[in-house]
Amino acid sequence: MTGASSGIGEATARRLAAEGFEVVAAARRRERLDKLAAEIPAIRPVTLDVTSEESVAELAASLERCDVLVNNAGGAVGLEPVAEALVDDWRGMYEVNVLGSLRVTKALLPKLIASGDGVLLMLTSTAGLVSYEGGGGYCAAKHAQTSMTETLRLELCGEPVRVIEIAPGMVQTEEFALTRFRGDAERARQVYQGVPDPLTADDVADAIAWTVTRPSHVNIDRLVIRPRAQAAQHKVHRVS
Repeated sequence: MTGASSGIGEATARRLAAEGFEVVAAARRRERLDKLAAEIPAIRPVTLDVTSEESVAELAASLERCDVLVNNAGGAVGLEPVAEALVDDWRGMYEVNVLGSLRVTKALLPKLIASGDGVLLMLTSTAGLVSYEGGGGYCAAKHAQTSMTETLRLELCGEPVRVIEIAPGMVQTEEFALTRFRGDAERARQVYQGVPDPLTADDVADAIAWTVTRPSHVNIDRLVIRPRAQAAQHKVHRVS
C-alpha cells in the first residue's frame, strides 16, 4: 500500500497485518516505515515516491506477487478560491492523488490479475463526489481519481480483480489539515474545533479491511464513510 508512513496509511498497514496479510508498506519517509516494521514483523518497508516512474518501477520489480493494492498516497494543499489558485499546488495535488495512483496501478495491475483474485482499492474522498468553496484543486484531483476508479471497474469487468473506492469525509489525522494549511497548526486545529468525534484513521482502516476481506464474488463499489456529526460537505454539527 502507498502512503503508509502516517495517518490512514499507517493505520491500514497495521490493520491489514492484524488480518493476516503480509503488508508491503510504501512511502517516502523510510525512517517511519522502518519503525513500523520493527514493531510489526508482517510489515515490509519499501521506499516509494509515487511521482517517480523509476521509483514505482522498482517497487513493482521487487514484488513476486500482489493480491491487494491500496492506493492511499494523496493529500490537499491550500484553500484559495479558484480565482486565486496557485498552479503549482494544483499540479502537485494532481501529481500525487491522480497520476501517482495511475502509475502504481499500471505497474501492479498485471500482478493483481495474475493473482487470480486481486483487489484494487482507491482511497478517494467525499471531495471527489461533491465540490466545495476553497477546495477547487483538491476536489478536481479527487473527482479525477474517482472517475479513474469507475473506469477501471468497467475495463476490468471479466478479470479476476475487484475495484473498490473508499470515500471518507471528515477524518482527523496528524498531518492532513496541517499540510493543507502549510504547517499552520492553529488553522489546522480550527477545522475540527467543536466537532464531536470526527473520524479517525482507524475508522477508515476498519472500513478498508472489511471491504478487502469480503468473499471474492462480492465487490464493494464505493463506501462513503463520514462521522455522525457530518451530514454533508457543508453540514457539520459543532458544539461550543
